[in-house]
Amino acid sequence: MTQPVVIPSREPGVFRSLARVLPYAKADLPRLGLGIVIAIISSGFALAIPLTLEALVDGPLQTGNIALIWGTAGLVALLGLMEALFVYLRRVTVLTPGTRIDAKLRAAIYNHVQDLPVSFHDSWQSGQLLSRAQTDVSLVRRWLSFGMVMLVSNVITIVLGVAILFTWSPLLAGVFLLSSLPMLIFGSRFRQRFSGLARITQDQWGDVATSVEESVHGIRILKSFGRGSDALARFTTRASRGRDLEVEKGSTLATLGFWLGWIPDFALASCLALGIWLASRGELTTGELFAFFATAAVLAGPIASIGYLLALTFEARSGLDRIFEVMDETNTIVDSGEVIPPAAGKGSLVFEVVHFRHADTEPGTRDLIDGITLDIRPGETMALVGVTGSGKTTVTALPGRLYDVTGGRILLDGVDIRDISLESLRTRIAMAFEDATLFSASVRDNVLFGRHDLMDPESPDAQAILTQAIDVAEAGFVYDLPEGVDTIIGEQGLSLSGGQRQRLALARAIAAGPEVLVLDDPLSALDVATEARVESALRKVLATTTALVVAHRPSTVMLADRVALLEDGKIGAVGTHAELLATSPSYRSVISSLADTDQSPREDREVTDSTVELEIIESSGLEDDARLIRRDDEVAQ
Repeated sequence: MTQPVVIPSREPGVFRSLARVLPYAKADLPRLGLGIVIAIISSGFALAIPLTLEALVDGPLQTGNIALIWGTAGLVALLGLMEALFVYLRRVTVLTPGTRIDAKLRAAIYNHVQDLPVSFHDSWQSGQLLSRAQTDVSLVRRWLSFGMVMLVSNVITIVLGVAILFTWSPLLAGVFLLSSLPMLIFGSRFRQRFSGLARITQDQWGDVATSVEESVHGIRILKSFGRGSDALARFTTRASRGRDLEVEKGSTLATLGFWLGWIPDFALASCLALGIWLASRGELTTGELFAFFATAAVLAGPIASIGYLLALTFEARSGLDRIFEVMDETNTIVDSGEVIPPAAGKGSLVFEVVHFRHADTEPGTRDLIDGITLDIRPGETMALVGVTGSGKTTVTALPGRLYDVTGGRILLDGVDIRDISLESLRTRIAMAFEDATLFSASVRDNVLFGRHDLMDPESPDAQAILTQAIDVAEAGFVYDLPEGVDTIIGEQGLSLSGGQRQRLALARAIAAGPEVLVLDDPLSALDVATEARVESALRKVLATTTALVVAHRPSTVMLADRVALLEDGKIGAVGTHAELLATSPSYRSVISSLADTDQSPREDREVTDSTVELEIIESSGLEDDARLIRRDDEVAQ
């Protein structure tokens, strides 16, 4: 059953919306204007044919002059040929500017989407963005190359044709116009109805695109859980909704087509009866009557096309509104453009009373990052631990300005990161995420992705960096791929295992040669033996690089010089692993929860969080602290 369509009120107006494409079309406007002129000339040749026929009927046909009849027939043929030629020239003329504007719009959308902050992508469906960058831009191109040109030329043709009708018989022309007035009424109602339908339909196809993308990216999950039929049902519901909207659009357009087809015919029938009466009274010659209806026949095409051209115009307007919904989004991550050279003591990273909250956070709730202060010294590795939801991943996103702090500041070598150009900042800080994302490119291109300075990825320097990064990340499996490091890996690297993707992502961060390395639990998918080898090699890199490492395993914590405990968006304690084990019950609780996955309960006694904590403390060489804790527990019992 078709759902009722709610037609939104659209602001700004049609022409103001369409005018927003002008900055992208400015260079091509002269050629588009030439296309309109050529289209008008083509219509002029078409309108000249009835004038020629008038001369033929009232002249040679009356006198029987065969030579003039053949000459006039040849002129009509020539006019028809010229009309066809100019139609061809119009199409050739407008084709190139339309495609150029199309390319400019696509590039502008892509560039703007790349520039927008992560918070924007958190709230927008990727399918909606794809729909705007593909379908809506194509609509705008078709309107510029065809719809706009033909709408302008057809309107001018109709005006000129009606003016010519008045030269033959003002009475007949007046009746023709009056009989056609209802088209204005239905045209206005069509505009209001179709504009809303066009927007809702385009939004719906964006949702369909999202369904397709989610299903393709999640195909392994759908198959492993046997939920393909459910995904199909959701897709079918959205696609069916889109179908219903398209049917309603078609019905609305068909209704307009009915009136645009029937009303002119009714006008011609009225004019025919009146014209015969005028001709019988001698107020209109046979040639003029014949030419009048020939001209009306020429105008039938432009009049009939108005409905389609209006529909294309409203769809293009809706498409531009959707495009500029994205283009109007402002980037809150402002680039200073300043390249500030690193200071002495390269790699110092300091959080000074840093706060962060998302823009849609309800007033009165605490900040997600609630005033943390942390000083990571040059060359130091700082592990960040905390329970799930404490804000660890958000902290790692702040140094590279994936999000901007909402309070306080972050200093890199004593300089506020907001005063450093984004390009420079993101060259000096590299990240490896737990959810490793790779590109559909070669292993070489993926690993050297962050080396903007290596113009030739196959140069000796690039080869050396590539080899070192692969070795540190224990990613030697790439040499066994069909084409080694030149093997093209699938979209998002899904042709590789999770551990292989993580190792390549880690190699990419290492190859960037940053001053600061931010690692968000990049070893979570590795087995114990591989993790141990990666950690051993990683120690050499971390010895000369400042690092902030989110740890979800005790073994990862052991890589760090110091550890920071994050609790509810605040730093609860900072110190070495051994110090925090001895002094912070919260830290011991967190570490014991991290160790739970590696612990198996012993059969001869109950294993509690407390006993796990004590075993960890004893294993750290703090037997005296363990004895004190046991004594306190016994007293408490």
